[in-house]
Amino acid sequence: MFKRIGVVLAVSCAALLSACSTTAPTYSASLDNVDKLKADGDYKVTVGKFAPATGLKTESEIALRTTSMSSPYGNSYSQYLAEAIKQELSLAGKLAPASPVQITGTLLENDVDTGVATGKGVIKARIVVTSGNTTRYDQVKSAETEWSSNFVAAIAIPRATEAYPKLVQKLLTSLLNDDAFLKALQ
Repeated sequence: MFKRIGVVLAVSCAALLSACSTTAPTYSASLDNVDKLKADGDYKVTVGKFAPATGLKTESEIALRTTSMSSPYGNSYSQYLAEAIKQELSLAGKLAPASPVQITGTLLENDVDTGVATGKGVIKARIVVTSGNTTRYDQVKSAETEWSSNFVAAIAIPRATEAYPKLVQKLLTSLLNDDAFLKALQ
């Protein structure tokens, strides 16, 4: 009898623990962003190190009510941003690991709030483009987004999870709408 209760408790605890964390969806490039990069001229760049700002509490996971969401890229949201940029550059034919022009970054803010009726997300990063020892671009970019949420966690958490890649995509769109950034890549 006690063995059976122990097994039931162990299975219940495992189910609860697995329900307490989720992984953010992998990034999916924006076709508009890729087209903008393709139309921007003939150049190649590499993506270097992306790191979190000192003390950034949402670098490895973001709290979503009673659960947490982690990055699918090395459990690092800085790496998530780097992978998103790499994906868009790669699809545009602009990514080259040996290029002297390098994009690096620091993730400054990164959060998602499921809300009760409206969910909100914010991301902010310092993006730097260098060529050798010369800094060509050094700016802070940010993006915010909202979506319809719900009081019920079973609805609100998946909606928040689905909103994260769109938030990153919005940040990259903001970056690619900056002519100074595009000029720095050339």
